Amino acid sequence: MSPRETILTALADLMRTVPHVPVLRGEVLPERVPAAGLMILRDGEPGEPGVTLSPLRYHFQHRAEIETVVQGADRDTAFATLCASIGAAISAERTLGGLCDWVEAEAPRPVDLPIEGAASLKAAVITVVLHYSTADPLG
Repeated sequence: MSPRETILTALADLMRTVPHVPVLRGEVLPERVPAAGLMILRDGEPGEPGVTLSPLRYHFQHRAEIETVVQGADRDTAFATLCASIGAAISAERTLGGLCDWVEAEAPRPVDLPIEGAASLKAAVITVVLHYSTADPLG
């Protein structure tokens, strides 16, 4: 497994520590959203790396995305709880076990999505910036 894939897998595993909220990776939004909400991790963009020589290293600020979705009458509270839980998980493990130099989340921009015949969804994309270095730009 490449360093990039190892890091993204570690981020998905970290998000799975959020209680009662399923985490999917690269999946489409299912028809039903669990009561506690749902997270879908998208690989995002590694961006243009900075490069240092001797030894050759590529320094990435990879922007992964976590799509968060909650549904129901109390969706504002559920959404706030889910965001706080994501923030707490990231704060507790800023290096993903030493795989990254630093991990930080950006503030979400939530939107309400009406669903005909069902409770509205509240959703947002939370960008997670993964700072890491590799010896290979394809890694």
